[in-house]
Amino acid sequence: MVRLINKNNMGKVTDLAYSIMKVQELFTYIAEYNAPDISPCIYAMWHENQFCLHGIKDRKNINILISNSLDGEIIAKICEKWGFQTCRGSSNRKGSVSGTLKMISKLKEGQNIAIMVDGPRGPLHKVKSGAIVLAREAKVPIIPVHWYSPNFTFVKFPSWDKMTSPIGPCWLLNIYGDPIYADNMSDEEVAEEVRKSLLNLEKIAPEKYKEAKKLKLWRKRK
Repeated sequence: MVRLINKNNMGKVTDLAYSIMKVQELFTYIAEYNAPDISPCIYAMWHENQFCLHGIKDRKNINILISNSLDGEIIAKICEKWGFQTCRGSSNRKGSVSGTLKMISKLKEGQNIAIMVDGPRGPLHKVKSGAIVLAREAKVPIIPVHWYSPNFTFVKFPSWDKMTSPIGPCWLLNIYGDPIYADNMSDEEVAEEVRKSLLNLEKIAPEKYKEAKKLKLWRKRK
């Protein structure tokens, strides 16, 4: 089967995707609630909320792990155009170790990392060990992140991860959980803390959104 996306048209596909998303950004307004003042740290989110990264300040200080595949190359180029940094790795043992070492190095240099903790293929809402390994090795906290909007333009796609994205004018809220430290806890306990925090953020999101609307947080960001 001939791939619709290949090395010959990858540049055009990347430019087109970036242009579409850049136009959407003009109509996307993201405010923050309980944003941490901690760096370096590991931002942890469900795979469905990966686009919430656009609401985190200081993009140039955020590193995203992306696979070495052809599709990953396109995603990496788009992220870099947007001002993020990328660490390349893969699902095989060698690629996984390489990506992990790169991210640990970035954290020790004082930069931040963003990880979709149930990615890249699920199971949905199951926290994997990647963020926990990094937190232990670099001795940094994990910061759970969730985003929410009641706007009908905030769409959930019928993909395995139920990915969310604004399509059209949309006012969103990035909500941050309290920092989670891996010290004195087992991997399973840390994973459960991250899972509970992310689920709690989802639960309180509607009420926090109402508070943000009363405080006119989006107007202040303009």
